[in-house]
Amino acid sequence: MNYDTSAVLFAFGLTLFAGMSTGVGSALAFFTRRTNTTLLTTSLGFSAGVMIYVSMVEIFVKARTSLSAVAGESQGYLLTTLAFFGGIFLIALIDKLVPSFENPHEIRGVEDMNDERVEARKKQALHRMGLFSALAIGIHNFPEGLATFVGGLEDPALGISIAVAIAIHNIPEGIAVSVPLYYATGNRKKAFLYSFASGLAEPVGAIVGYFLFLQYFNDYIFGLLFAMVAGIMVFISLDELLPTAEKYGEHHLAMYGVVAGMAVMAASLLLFT
Repeated sequence: MNYDTSAVLFAFGLTLFAGMSTGVGSALAFFTRRTNTTLLTTSLGFSAGVMIYVSMVEIFVKARTSLSAVAGESQGYLLTTLAFFGGIFLIALIDKLVPSFENPHEIRGVEDMNDERVEARKKQALHRMGLFSALAIGIHNFPEGLATFVGGLEDPALGISIAVAIAIHNIPEGIAVSVPLYYATGNRKKAFLYSFASGLAEPVGAIVGYFLFLQYFNDYIFGLLFAMVAGIMVFISLDELLPTAEKYGEHHLAMYGVVAGMAVMAASLLLFT
């Protein structure tokens, strides 16, 4: 598969947009007094709905079509299924390797900045926690960047949907990283920059994907990679987005967001089909 420069730059721009939203979360932590839990819960549910729907209805199907074209219907379906669960295993392994107390997906709100000050933790321990949180979120964002990049290359409308969904879920991650970093260093600017930089792992994932995969890209590689992307996005939705949404707010708000996300994604796919 050959892609022109404009298509590659567009896909890369989507990953940059998704990664930069981590910085939005950092800024919110410093410039707002309280977390708008209703908006955040609904938004996270919406993001999960978009990612689950597009993964199962669009991305998995595209992967199966590509693999079936080169390996036959039965073998193609088997390879798609194996790659799908391979993507789940990959992101689950990454998540498992991050210690829970350093995991950037631990729930934090803007108001937690005041609570952190009260906690009797040593500055050195906070500093270590902050640095590891930034590293951890960078590791998590890497495969997300690859997913956004590949989606944007294959289908611009699909890539935009993936990028928006990932951007929404990166906002609370930015809060989660900036809060411990701020109380580790006492420096708002440094906390923001570290958090913002951790989000840039997404365009790094795109760059690595470009140099490692595109020169060898064919229907076989594309199908395997796309199926893995579907698995990664489903796992992120079920393991991170929905639990986070429910911890920030009400169960029903999260579910309403999920349904709305699926409906919007379905409508956009119908419009661009």
